[in-house]
Amino acid sequence: MSEGAIWLRFVAAVLAVWRVSHLLANEDGPADLIVSLRRRLGAGLVGQLMDCFYCLSVWVGAAAALFVTRDPVQWIVTSLALSGAACLLERATSPRESAASSQGNFEGEIQHVLWTETGRAEELGHHTTGSAAPGSAAPAGVSVP
Repeated sequence: MSEGAIWLRFVAAVLAVWRVSHLLANEDGPADLIVSLRRRLGAGLVGQLMDCFYCLSVWVGAAAALFVTRDPVQWIVTSLALSGAACLLERATSPRESAASSQGNFEGEIQHVLWTETGRAEELGHHTTGSAAPGSAAPAGVSVP
Protein backbone atom coordinates (compact mmCIF):
# COMPACT_ATOMS: atom_id res chain seq x y z
CA MET A 1 0.00 0.00 0.00
CA SER A 2 1.37 3.44 -0.91
CA GLU A 3 2.16 6.04 1.72
CA GLY A 4 -0.59 8.32 0.36
CA ALA A 5 -3.16 5.54 0.73
CA ILE A 6 -2.12 4.95 4.34
CA TRP A 7 -2.55 8.65 5.18
CA LEU A 8 -5.93 8.70 3.45
CA ARG A 9 -7.01 5.67 5.48
CA PHE A 10 -5.72 7.28 8.69
CA VAL A 11 -7.61 10.54 8.07
CA ALA A 12 -10.78 8.63 7.18
CA ALA A 13 -10.38 6.54 10.36
CA VAL A 14 -9.93 9.68 12.51
CA LEU A 15 -13.15 11.14 11.13
CA ALA A 16 -14.96 7.83 11.62
CA VAL A 17 -13.73 7.50 15.22
CA TRP A 18 -14.89 11.04 15.99
CA ARG A 19 -18.27 10.50 14.30
CA VAL A 20 -19.08 7.17 15.95
CA SER A 21 -17.82 8.28 19.39
CA HIS A 22 -19.79 11.54 19.15
CA LEU A 23 -22.92 9.69 18.03
CA LEU A 24 -22.73 7.19 20.89
CA ALA A 25 -21.83 9.68 23.63
CA ASN A 26 -23.65 12.87 22.70
CA GLU A 27 -26.54 12.22 20.33
CA ASP A 28 -29.94 10.56 20.46
CA GLY A 29 -29.39 8.75 17.18
CA PRO A 30 -31.84 7.95 14.44
CA ALA A 31 -35.31 7.22 15.87
CA ASP A 32 -33.81 7.75 19.37
CA LEU A 33 -32.05 4.35 19.16
CA ILE A 34 -28.87 5.53 20.87
CA VAL A 35 -30.63 7.29 23.74
CA SER A 36 -32.79 4.17 24.26
CA LEU A 37 -29.65 2.02 24.32
CA ARG A 38 -28.04 4.36 26.86
CA ARG A 39 -31.14 4.15 29.09
CA ARG A 40 -31.15 0.34 28.92
CA LEU A 41 -27.47 0.15 29.83
CA GLY A 42 -28.09 2.31 32.90
CA ALA A 43 -25.37 3.26 35.35
CA GLY A 44 -23.28 0.13 34.90
CA LEU A 45 -19.79 0.06 33.42
CA VAL A 46 -20.96 -0.02 29.80
CA GLY A 47 -23.57 2.67 30.51
CA GLN A 48 -20.90 4.95 31.96
CA LEU A 49 -18.70 4.23 28.96
CA MET A 50 -21.50 5.43 26.68
CA ASP A 51 -21.54 8.80 28.45
CA CYS A 52 -17.85 9.59 27.90
CA PHE A 53 -16.64 10.65 24.46
CA TYR A 54 -12.99 10.25 25.46
CA CYS A 55 -13.49 6.72 26.80
CA LEU A 56 -15.47 5.67 23.77
CA SER A 57 -12.84 7.02 21.39
CA VAL A 58 -10.27 4.58 22.80
CA TRP A 59 -12.44 1.55 22.01
CA VAL A 60 -13.77 2.87 18.70
CA GLY A 61 -10.19 3.82 17.76
CA ALA A 62 -9.02 0.28 18.51
CA ALA A 63 -11.56 -1.13 16.08
CA ALA A 64 -10.90 1.55 13.45
CA ALA A 65 -7.15 0.94 13.62
CA LEU A 66 -7.77 -2.36 11.86
CA PHE A 67 -8.79 -0.31 8.82
CA VAL A 68 -5.33 1.32 8.80
CA THR A 69 -3.02 -1.57 9.76
CA ARG A 70 -2.96 -5.24 10.70
CA ASP A 71 0.53 -5.24 12.27
CA PRO A 72 0.10 -5.69 16.06
CA VAL A 73 2.63 -3.03 17.12
CA GLN A 74 1.38 -0.53 14.55
CA TRP A 75 -2.20 -1.34 15.57
CA ILE A 76 -1.54 -0.29 19.19
CA VAL A 77 0.08 2.99 18.20
CA THR A 78 -2.49 3.67 15.48
CA SER A 79 -5.43 3.03 17.82
CA LEU A 80 -4.03 5.49 20.37
CA ALA A 81 -3.30 8.03 17.64
CA LEU A 82 -6.83 7.72 16.27
CA SER A 83 -8.31 8.23 19.72
CA GLY A 84 -6.05 11.21 20.37
CA ALA A 85 -6.87 12.82 17.04
CA ALA A 86 -10.59 12.30 17.63
CA CYS A 87 -10.27 13.88 21.09
CA LEU A 88 -8.52 16.90 19.59
CA LEU A 89 -11.26 17.16 16.99
CA GLU A 90 -13.91 16.92 19.71
CA ARG A 91 -12.29 19.75 21.68
CA ALA A 92 -11.99 21.87 18.56
CA THR A 93 -15.67 21.42 17.65
CA SER A 94 -17.39 21.41 21.05
CA PRO A 95 -18.96 24.59 22.44
CA ARG A 96 -16.75 26.34 24.95
CA GLU A 97 -17.52 28.25 28.11
CA SER A 98 -16.29 31.80 28.15
CA ALA A 99 -12.68 32.00 29.33
CA ALA A 100 -13.56 34.36 32.17
CA SER A 101 -16.33 32.18 33.61
CA SER A 102 -14.38 28.92 33.42
CA GLN A 103 -11.24 30.52 34.85
CA GLY A 104 -13.22 32.12 37.65
CA ASN A 105 -14.85 28.82 38.57
CA PHE A 106 -11.51 27.01 38.51
CA GLU A 107 -9.75 29.60 40.64
CA GLY A 108 -12.62 29.64 43.12
CA GLU A 109 -12.40 25.89 43.57
CA ILE A 110 -8.63 25.99 44.02
CA GLN A 111 -8.78 28.88 46.46
CA HIS A 112 -11.45 27.13 48.46
CA VAL A 113 -9.44 23.91 48.62
CA LEU A 114 -6.19 25.68 49.47
CA TRP A 115 -7.69 27.87 52.16
CA THR A 116 -9.63 24.98 53.65
CA GLU A 117 -6.46 22.89 53.91
CA THR A 118 -4.50 25.80 55.37
CA GLY A 119 -7.25 26.37 57.90
CA ARG A 120 -7.22 22.71 58.90
CA ALA A 121 -3.45 22.66 59.32
CA GLU A 122 -3.68 25.73 61.56
CA GLU A 123 -6.49 24.14 63.58
CA LEU A 124 -4.32 21.07 64.13
CA GLY A 125 -1.36 23.18 65.18
CA HIS A 126 0.81 22.18 62.20
CA HIS A 127 3.08 24.64 60.50
CA THR A 128 2.12 25.43 56.94
CA THR A 129 4.42 26.12 54.06
CA GLY A 130 3.49 28.42 51.26
CA SER A 131 2.82 32.08 50.73
CA ALA A 132 0.44 32.55 53.66
CA ALA A 133 1.92 32.35 57.13
CA PRO A 134 -0.15 30.80 59.93
CA GLY A 135 -2.50 33.36 61.33
CA SER A 136 -2.14 35.74 58.40
CA ALA A 137 -5.20 37.25 56.84
CA ALA A 138 -6.66 35.91 53.62
CA PRO A 139 -6.34 38.03 50.49
CA ALA A 140 -9.11 40.54 49.90
CA GLY A 141 -12.29 38.95 48.64
CA VAL A 142 -11.45 35.47 49.98
CA SER A 143 -13.20 34.26 53.10
CA VAL A 144 -11.54 31.65 55.27
CA PRO A 145 -13.92 29.08 56.80
